[in-house]
Amino acid sequence: MGALAGVKVIEIAGMGPTPFCGMLLGDMGADVLRIDRPAPVERGIGVDDRSDLRGRNKRSAIIDLKRPEGRDALLKLVARADILIEGFRPGVMERMGLGPAECHAANRRLVYGRATGWGQDGPLARTAGHDINYIALSGALSMIGPREGPPLPPLNLVGDYGGGALYLAFGLVCALLSSRATGQGQVVDAAMIDGVSSLLTVFHGLRQAGCLREERGANPLDGGAPFYATYQTSDGGWMAVGALEERFYTELLKGLGLRRDETPDRAERSRWPELRNLLARRFLEKSRDEWTTIFATGDACVSPVLSLSEAGGHPHNAARRTLHDVNGIAHPAPAPRLSHTPGAIRRAPARSGAHTADALRDWGFADAEITSGLGAGYLAAAPDQAE
Repeated sequence: MGALAGVKVIEIAGMGPTPFCGMLLGDMGADVLRIDRPAPVERGIGVDDRSDLRGRNKRSAIIDLKRPEGRDALLKLVARADILIEGFRPGVMERMGLGPAECHAANRRLVYGRATGWGQDGPLARTAGHDINYIALSGALSMIGPREGPPLPPLNLVGDYGGGALYLAFGLVCALLSSRATGQGQVVDAAMIDGVSSLLTVFHGLRQAGCLREERGANPLDGGAPFYATYQTSDGGWMAVGALEERFYTELLKGLGLRRDETPDRAERSRWPELRNLLARRFLEKSRDEWTTIFATGDACVSPVLSLSEAGGHPHNAARRTLHDVNGIAHPAPAPRLSHTPGAIRRAPARSGAHTADALRDWGFADAEITSGLGAGYLAAAPDQAE
């Protein structure tokens, strides 16, 4: 059933962290009802519903929240919900009459989750932004990329999903536990810039201790160290080396067929360029598969750099079933893995409006209300789901 079985979640359709957060809650068993607009949500990168894997483990109902009847329908759902999540700019939900005040009047136990880039207050709160902007202002982007090149965005993993969706999900579960203990709901303000800043906690400490250089590519974990970097192979592939600790570095040299007395001292930063060149030349002597075989056992912390299409076929990933086939589409498995109440992929990604009637009926709407709403147009359904 999942650890969150019985938890009812309203997800107001949007971009960025909210759909991914809704997926995480749904993976763990929550009943997630996504409220879609009559017109589809604009996506920065367009994919169809089947390929938007964030839509799995959800149902979709179309409600026109700009109409008074649609607003009332949502508040009726709120009265039965445990959690609501939205990702609009500050003030948008309030202008629709669906802000925390109105929702808590309908259900004082409700956990009201808000995902934004800049937060609910501050000079930038109402300005637009994307993942790259939030990680730039937090300091994270300045640390990512080659020393002689520009900062490089690490996809949108750090802002949208790491600093946004994961912190939102964590905050929602914390607030839900509090609500069940006290009977009082609250607002969760999950700002991506706050989440990314939190992810940087260790690095803020290292900087203030004098152990972190602020120039890019000059530190052990940012590609500056030759023993924590990637190297090209003879066939154009790449190997990832993470031999930070001395014992792992010893295994690395052994696998590469290098002796200590013929390699520059890794403790001397001035010799890092020399050591990097030596390792680079050695990795170019064999293919990626050959190096993968050499380092398949032992603790050198060396791995092949796999593409997304290759990852699922790696023996370790295959053994753990890190990818699951759902109607011919490969889905990453729910994570983390719980021993007694594991997550599961119960539903393929929801098509907009595919469950309007069934979902609203399950959430307490009478058939006459649903039929009336569909007829009046403040509810809508996918064509094959219309009453």
